[in-house]
Amino acid sequence: MSGEKEKPSLVYGEINDNQNVLDLDKYIIMKSAVGSENVSCAPCAPLNQNSDGTTQTIRLYKRRWFIVLLFSSYSLCNSFQWIQYGIINNIFMRFYGVESFTIDWMSMIYMLTYIPFIFPVTWLLDKKGLRVIALVATAMNCAGTWIKVTSVRPDLFAVTMLGQFCCSLAQVFILGMPSKIASVWFGSEEVSTACSIGVFGNQLGIAIGFLVPPILVPNGEDMDQLAYDISIMFYITAGVATLLFILVVMVFQERPELPPTQAQATARCIPPEQYSYTASILRLLRNKPFLLLILTYGLNVGCFYAVGTLLNRMIIEHYPGEELNAGRIGLTIVIAGMVGSLICGIWLDRTKTYKQTTLTVYLMSFIGMLVYAFTLSLGHLWVVFLTAGALGFFMTGYLPLGFEFGVELTYPECEGTSSGLLNCSAQVFGIIFTICQGKIIDNYGTLAGNIFLCVFLFIGSVLTGKDLFLIIMIMIMMIVKSSALHRE
Repeated sequence: MSGEKEKPSLVYGEINDNQNVLDLDKYIIMKSAVGSENVSCAPCAPLNQNSDGTTQTIRLYKRRWFIVLLFSSYSLCNSFQWIQYGIINNIFMRFYGVESFTIDWMSMIYMLTYIPFIFPVTWLLDKKGLRVIALVATAMNCAGTWIKVTSVRPDLFAVTMLGQFCCSLAQVFILGMPSKIASVWFGSEEVSTACSIGVFGNQLGIAIGFLVPPILVPNGEDMDQLAYDISIMFYITAGVATLLFILVVMVFQERPELPPTQAQATARCIPPEQYSYTASILRLLRNKPFLLLILTYGLNVGCFYAVGTLLNRMIIEHYPGEELNAGRIGLTIVIAGMVGSLICGIWLDRTKTYKQTTLTVYLMSFIGMLVYAFTLSLGHLWVVFLTAGALGFFMTGYLPLGFEFGVELTYPECEGTSSGLLNCSAQVFGIIFTICQGKIIDNYGTLAGNIFLCVFLFIGSVLTGKDLFLIIMIMIMMIVKSSALHRE
């Protein structure tokens, strides 16, 4: 569909196409969810009309692609910093004179900060909108990068931790936004693809975070040279963050002048006083399918966070001196996941098979983790690249699936709220899994640590497809019983 052409609007009393039928149904659902009989676009006005009696226009703007790409860019800059310490864990340990577990917290602080701040941030999103959230996110990210520029001295670890905290706080204003931007700016046949592009930026940032730090900061004995290399990395990050902040200030727009879908047109007409953030949270927490998704999403993405944070330690244990290849393996995981994300987004737009696709990807994530666990110690790096890529394709590809499935299960609640709860679960499990797997690796080796994650991915797979697994179990029991009777 071209960017500037207008879509047909819903004429009162007349259904023009299938999408308008869906929009009308969603309007009815929205009224019942809000719980008010008085919700309307204007007093005594039909659904599709403005207060002056003119027909409401639905339109897609070309600038929607620039908005989502700008969001993806500042999400990239922020997520790059999540892993920039962890992927060269041993180098930062030596430079700052701290333990491995302390450097692990440079990644885990992203997870820890998210948990208490997500609820006030989603409230602010509902009250102030996307532009304010984007401004705060890029400002905090920019401030964090410049604080880190001043921290390149062995006795200033506390300062670099402060900079990382600022960046982790910025992440709270970023991580749950893809589904919100997709719904506000994109047509109904594009939302899953747009959401995937939003998540794409975050994943690409992680990929660059795996690849670039080992290149910019090679392992060496000269501390002065090490300080210079680290400062170069920090200056580059600060420059990019500053440019993105300026772009957001200048061009990031709250929403298009005309809505992209009839559902968005209806949502704009709900008076703010008729919306309660607390009531919305309570409705979500009473939604049993969504609660199950919160649990399973947390298990899957928490495993991904643990693998990403501890990847350097796992690779170095079996392949000493391969810091650069550890980064490349991380890059392989995320690049494969980006491909998986885009394919899943396009597939969902075409089929709307949320449950089946989610279950398939979850099962393949479990199988991928199992294969990766048992091939890591074989002594062949090309095998690790191959299995890590397969793992990343499904595990990282699950991220936009979870967002879009959550929006589908909770409509018409705010997309930022549902995404925030999903991410909160992921951060909680990410901290738990990273700490536990790190301790298991220290005491029992990498295989035991990866098997630990496999167990929880299997549990998540069973919970995601509990109906299918129940049917399979019944069939197995029937076959066993039939065999027993036959033997008798």
